[in-house]
Amino acid sequence: MKNLWAPWRITYIEEHPNETGCFLCKAHNDNQDEKHLIIYRGKECFCILNKYPYNSGHLMVVPNMHKPDISNLTDSETLEIMKLTSQMKEVLTKMMKPEGFNIGINLGKPAGAGLIGHFHLHIVPRWNGDTNFMPVISDVKVIPQSLECLCKEFKKYL
Repeated sequence: MKNLWAPWRITYIEEHPNETGCFLCKAHNDNQDEKHLIIYRGKECFCILNKYPYNSGHLMVVPNMHKPDISNLTDSETLEIMKLTSQMKEVLTKMMKPEGFNIGINLGKPAGAGLIGHFHLHIVPRWNGDTNFMPVISDVKVIPQSLECLCKEFKKYL
């Protein structure tokens, strides 16, 4: 068996089970954007890199207010989420040159939601061939870029 060196994953292993409260609310209220990987703050919503990404560039668009479902959003929050989704897709296109995107919402645990209680929308850049034997055979995904470097790269485009 071969080893995959991924020291950044230890944070997930050590901290994830012990987290209490909403990490999105904590990130938003802490006002330490770089620490929490917040790349953009709008009037009613913000954009944050996913700490446990499916692919490089995986980010989330999130309302500032803790609301559990899309039906709880105001019209202005809904509009801002969609505008930010479009803007972030364009930034990712210029920055990373993906060949496609998965843009989606998971509502409820059966739908794959890892965080229930604070609505958010995922934007995942995709490239031809980005699924290889690692996730298929080994249930392991290789993410080639650190989140800190990616966060700094976003600042150049926003």
